[in-house]
Amino acid sequence: MYEAVHARPDGDATAARHAATAARYGYEGVVVRTREAIDPAGAGGGAGTGGRSSDADALREEYGIDVVDAVEIDADGATSASGAVGNYRSDRTVVCVVGGDDGLNRFAVEEPRVDVLVRPMDGSGDFNHVLAKAARDNGVHVEFDLGPLFRATGGKRVRALADLRKLREIVTYYDAPHVVSANPRSHLELRAPREVVAAAEAVGFDAEWVREGLRAWGEIAARNRERRSEAFIEPGVRRGRYEEDG
Repeated sequence: MYEAVHARPDGDATAARHAATAARYGYEGVVVRTREAIDPAGAGGGAGTGGRSSDADALREEYGIDVVDAVEIDADGATSASGAVGNYRSDRTVVCVVGGDDGLNRFAVEEPRVDVLVRPMDGSGDFNHVLAKAARDNGVHVEFDLGPLFRATGGKRVRALADLRKLREIVTYYDAPHVVSANPRSHLELRAPREVVAAAEAVGFDAEWVREGLRAWGEIAARNRERRSEAFIEPGVRRGRYEEDG
């Protein structure tokens, strides 16, 4: 299972500290959402590219955990978000778009180049059946941010949980893909996978569904790494050496 973290300068801990803590807690990997935190694997080369090692490769070797270079695009509107997705799609393994209003939510789920729509219920945004169908059809994962479950109190926590339950009903009914995260901005906010699952289960979420959402981050990274490899042509078609009969 994977967790998606905010590292410095966006968060309060370095990517290395997140990786070390996540490894100790039993995660298989961390997705570093902060663009400035680590070099993109594609630029540095990294595994399978024949170039120099990237920051992510060095952290993997040091801590024995997968480290995924990602970007979280927080734009003012769909036009600027589209430009940013175009800039970062070939550069980052995982591309996320922050939702929170109807225009950004719609843009993200209708754009196949986007991997994850994060925090869709923040701000004035809503999520309905039309968006769920688009997310399913375009393979865009919808994030379930469990951060408020661990860190919010009172009415804010109650409202966040109500939004999460509403989002779950729509996403599961239309079979849209999902990811789960506690959205940690510090290694002190990281929770072990069993803690995330247990806390979510306590407020009515299915345990295996939560585990699927934690695993999905790694599945997205693996899929995108394959697509960026030199052998990949299109889904189901790869370059390779073939033996002739006879």
